[in-house]
Formats: sequence, structure tokens, C-alpha cells
Amino acid sequence: MKRLSLIIITFISQFYFPQYQPKNLSSSDLKKANDWVDKTYNALSQEEKIGQLFIVALYTNKDKAHINQIRNIVLNDKIGGLILMQDDAAREINLVNEFQSQSKVPLMIGMDAEWGVFQRIAKAHKYPWAITLGAIQDKNLIHDMSSKIAEDCKRMGINWDFAPVVDVNTNPNNPIIGNRSFGSDVNNVVSSALAYSNGLQDNKILAAIKHFPGHGDTDTDSHLDLPVVSHNIERLEKTELAPFKALMDKGIGGVMVAHLYVPSLESKKGIPASISKKIVTGLLKEKYGYKGLIITDALNMGAVANKFKAGELDALAFKAGNDIMLFSQDVATGKRLIQKAIDNKEIPQSRVEESVKKILLTKYFLGLDQYSNVNPENINDDLNNDSHSEIAQKMYSNALTLIKDDKKLLPLDCKETYYYVPLEEAAYETFLNQLNTGTTVILKKASDINSIPANSKVIVGFHKDNSTAYKPYKISDSGKKILSDLSKNQTVILDVFGSPYALKDIDISKVSTVLVSYENNDDAMKATANGLLGQTKIWGRLPVLVNDNLKFGMGMDVDTKIPTNQTDRKNSSETKNSKTVIE
Repeated sequence: MKRLSLIIITFISQFYFPQYQPKNLSSSDLKKANDWVDKTYNALSQEEKIGQLFIVALYTNKDKAHINQIRNIVLNDKIGGLILMQDDAAREINLVNEFQSQSKVPLMIGMDAEWGVFQRIAKAHKYPWAITLGAIQDKNLIHDMSSKIAEDCKRMGINWDFAPVVDVNTNPNNPIIGNRSFGSDVNNVVSSALAYSNGLQDNKILAAIKHFPGHGDTDTDSHLDLPVVSHNIERLEKTELAPFKALMDKGIGGVMVAHLYVPSLESKKGIPASISKKIVTGLLKEKYGYKGLIITDALNMGAVANKFKAGELDALAFKAGNDIMLFSQDVATGKRLIQKAIDNKEIPQSRVEESVKKILLTKYFLGLDQYSNVNPENINDDLNNDSHSEIAQKMYSNALTLIKDDKKLLPLDCKETYYYVPLEEAAYETFLNQLNTGTTVILKKASDINSIPANSKVIVGFHKDNSTAYKPYKISDSGKKILSDLSKNQTVILDVFGSPYALKDIDISKVSTVLVSYENNDDAMKATANGLLGQTKIWGRLPVLVNDNLKFGMGMDVDTKIPTNQTDRKNSSETKNSKTVIE
């Protein structure tokens, strides 16, 4: 009898207890949820059940033919969800409202919103990249930020943010993870990712940790080709797999499986993790016991799309153990081939039941059993206002990392005069204007540095292009030379508005003060200036191993500056002009 009970409990838990559940769920709430799942599942035809396994991409910056194609897929293939891509929020909302009204089962709406919906909606507000968040010591702040992202997702009718990235970025040359990773330390990645995930899920937006089994040490972009992770099992378990193992039982609702070839985990040559039964079923589901939704990375990515036919790829992914095929390129063929595999006894019907019931129960817990239309009015203002700027600047402020300050130059002295030399390719004006609200800063272009008096205090800014997370972080030879020249007879404060990896091959031995601001946008520049002026505390820590001298965890604290004479401060601030001083 005991054995029978155990079998029944195991069977039920497979279908009725997904990884994500709302907090304080009562037994009656759970019964109600299960009843809805059973009723909904039993009302679906076999074709409709299989349709729940697919998510396709909706772009609003493409033509009418694309929109009609997606409309037909929603109507005819009875898919389970959409991933929203670029670029108009109001149009996306209107289309989602239309498609939801036509769907027998409400659609799960997802988006890659790692740094907020700005990742896809250009008029929304940008939040910091994960590498910036990894420098923050108070992880509750990350929870606050992702709670705001959840609010924006709800405003757009999004239920699933395909975030956070939990890849441990141990390769500075990684072309696709880099800024998207919380860093090179497993524990820091785990604590940051958990805070981010909880911020989403505490507000009924599903999270998805990615990219299993670990994309951090690759030098190939999986959007273009199949990366290989060649480490042995011991290394994989210590680093690449470690965050996933640590987060498996933390209630995170989704895991996204990468298009990576990992020979230590999959003996068959060239088989990506996303279609490997050994990795998806054997490792993730059976060994780690993960019961949440397992979703592939986008199936249009070159790593798999160049090697497998659309539709066939979907069937292979489902056979491997994935619950959802993301960015399917041929739903109709995928559905047909999955059914063919069931008919041929290659896949049991119980696999469909397992995945579909997990999907339905998650939809219920996210409130999709009672869908109501989203209002598109004022959407751009709702996604980009002062409340967003306030949180973003708080993140950048807390991430600001002081590597060294040999001459104790921080905070800046409001009575001093400083020179400022902006280098590299990106804008710098916001930073300079903000500095000039608290002290006097004279702008000197690179061509004019010889006119700076000897023994001056010179702030050098490496302003790297912040337009995407994938821009090169390396500093130009000319930038390095100017820094070196200035360091010979000036007291230099270097501020890196870019990845800390930019310091990898820069000699900072003769630079008195070095800060990392991580990004170059208005919020980051304002927050940095306020930190330099002593208005906010500087206490971030390096989230990555840069080189032998700049290691994970490095950083110094600088407390806020509290003027002893409020009158002096008032008089000083009155004499300052927010306009840039130029000689």
C-alpha cells in the first residue's frame, strides 16, 4: 500500500506541482487550479494539446504579410504563446488583445527583457545590464528593479520574461554573454539571479534562468553557429552547471536550454544541448529533478537552424524533453512530426500530458484563466518616466566600483578645479554637466591636453558605445596613449564607462584613481557624477576576474560627503553653473 501511494504521489506531482507557484497557496487554491487544468486539458483536441507546446515570434516592425502569417498560425495551429520582438508597444498590445480573444486557451506572452522591455521596445526605459547588477552588494536592490520590470511587463500583457542569464562569464572574449552575465563568480551569479527572479515572480511574471547547461565560456555566437564547451565534468559541475544546480529548488518557473555542444554531457558529436535527451531529460529533469517549464532557446538561431530542418528541429527538441519550442519556424510540420513520433511509439502520449499540464497550470497561476484586454493608451509614457530613471540611477549608483584611489581624491573637492578629457566614441556631456553642478570642471578635448597645466587633477572618461550589450569593450590605442601621457605629469582620475574588461590590457599603475561605471548612458553618467561628488556612497565590487591584478570582489568604499559648513556648501553651489566650462 505504501508503494502504491508513493507511485500515485510521484505521478500527481509530475503533472500538478510545477516549479512556480504563487506564495501562500492553500490546498483549496491548488485544488481549484488543478480542476481548471483538468477541465481545460480534457476539452482540447490532440492537435490543440500539441499546439500548446509552441511559441512563435511576433514583430511589429515587419510588414503586413508577417502579421497575417502570425495571425494564421494563432488561428490554425492553436499555439500556446508568442514572444514579442521589436518594436511598437501599442501595436503589440492591440495584436495580443486580438490574438488572445481568438485563442481557446489564453496565450503565454513572453519577451526577452533582461534589462527591461527596452530590450525590444526602444521607447521604454533601459535598466542596467546584468554585469552592472553583479557589482551591487545589496541584492535587494536587484529585486526592486526586476519588480519594476514585472510592472512594465504586466502593462504590456507579458507573462514571461526570459531572464535572468545565469551563465558564469569566465571568458572575456565571449561575444554573446559578456554584459548579460552577473559575472565570473558562481555565488554572486546565484544570489543576483535569485533576487532578479524573485522580483519577477513575486509580481506574477514568470522567470527563466538561461542558458542551460552554461554559455559563459564560449567564443562563438550561437545566433550564428554552434559553440562548443569542451570542459570536463568536474569543471562543468564547479562552474557552468553550478548556478543551475543551486537554483533548481528555488521556485524559478523556467529553464531555457542553449544551443551548445558539450561533449562531456553528450557523446554524440555535434548534438546541441537543446535537442539532447541526455542533457534535457537525463540531467535537467532526472538528475536535478527540475519540474518547471523547460523551453528551448530560439529555434531560428544559426547554431541549430543551419543544421536541422524547421519542424524536424521542433520534434527533436520535444523528444529530448523540452516542454516548449521557442521561436518555431514551422509549427505545422513540428506538430505533425510530434504526432507521428507518438503514433510510432517514439514518444509516449504521457509526455504531451506532462508538458501541456505544466503549461496550463503555469498559465493559471499567472492569472491567464481570466484574461482581460490591455489598454494601449499612454503606453510609451507608462514604460518610460521618472520612476524608471530613479530606480535605474539607484542601480548604477550602487554598482559604481572604485578600484584604487592612491591619493584619496574622492569625493571630489567642491572648491577645486578639475580638467576633464573625454575619450573613445560615445557621448559624455551628461556626465560633465552633472559634475559641474558640484565643482568646477574644464573640458579639454584629446587634441588640447598639452594646454592642461602640469600637476593638475584630470578626470579621464573612457566613454564606450552603450547602444547594445554586444559592442566591443576594448579601448583604442589612441585612448591608451593619451591616458599614459596624462599620467606622466598629471594626477589622473580614470572613469570607465563600459565593461570592466576594458581594463584587461591597460596599465593603471601610474593612475591615482580608477573607477568602473559599467555603462555609458544618461542614468549611469548622472549616478557616477553624484558618486564622485560625494552625494551617494561608492561601494560596488568587481563582478568579474579581469586579469591577475584586477580580481573578482575588488573595490573600495567611499562614504557620502557631509559638509561641515552648510553655508559654505550653499555659497559654493550658488557660484557653480550647470553649463560646461570650456577653455
